[in-house]
Amino acid sequence: MRILFLGDVVGQTGCNAIKKNLQKIIKQENIDFTIVNGENAADEGVGITQNILEEFLSCGVDVITSGNHIWDQKETYNFITKNPKLLRPLNMDNSLPGKGFVISNSRKGLKVGVLNLMGNVFMKKCDDLFTALKSFLENNKLKKNYDCLVVDIHGEITSEKMAVGHFLDGKASLVVGTHTHVPTNDARILKGGTGYITDAGMCGDYDSVIGMDKNNSINRFLKEDSIKHFPSKGEASISGVIVEIYEETGFAKNIKSFIMGGVLNNTK
Repeated sequence: MRILFLGDVVGQTGCNAIKKNLQKIIKQENIDFTIVNGENAADEGVGITQNILEEFLSCGVDVITSGNHIWDQKETYNFITKNPKLLRPLNMDNSLPGKGFVISNSRKGLKVGVLNLMGNVFMKKCDDLFTALKSFLENNKLKKNYDCLVVDIHGEITSEKMAVGHFLDGKASLVVGTHTHVPTNDARILKGGTGYITDAGMCGDYDSVIGMDKNNSINRFLKEDSIKHFPSKGEASISGVIVEIYEETGFAKNIKSFIMGGVLNNTK
């Protein structure tokens, strides 16, 4: 089974790139299941709307993960409970709507568990990450509750995400970091069989400051004339990873970075 995970989709340019190219990528790469982090997909670069969610699902996305910006579009509070394929971090306050975990069928009919988590370091207040993970693993087992498990750890620092990867080694099929919008060059299979990358990058314009207009962002750092952050509108790079999973074990057979289009293009 082949799984495509795409990093944070940023603004209209990122959404347009997904809508234009995803079906082709799925066909060319023989993808069985697609996960996208959509927490920056709204036009303002923060949050996700119901319209965008429906567009993603219609063009081949199977599950949408998120992170610290999940509630930045107020309408999300109302529609997330009706859309189990949109996740918010599991370790957010349980009084909030939505779920942090879902099991969905792949195109081959295999059960894919998708778990969404958020880091504790330099992030919005969440329940303890590793306590939540331990609790989750007590009730959910690879090849018992699902055929494979993909984990999106939405976090700021590399060490925390790496610790999650090693903690889940042998218990998950793939652990992917999101949030920094910068793809890391460490896609690999850990000793216990879990695919891992510290950050999948973003689907957005890299001629920018993590997807936002570069000139406005520089002015904000200089404390000169600027306005609220807004997405850059150049050609987007679609950034993520493709992992092939052994169907018998749920572990990773191979993993590779995937970057298409824009200034970071590494496809041919």
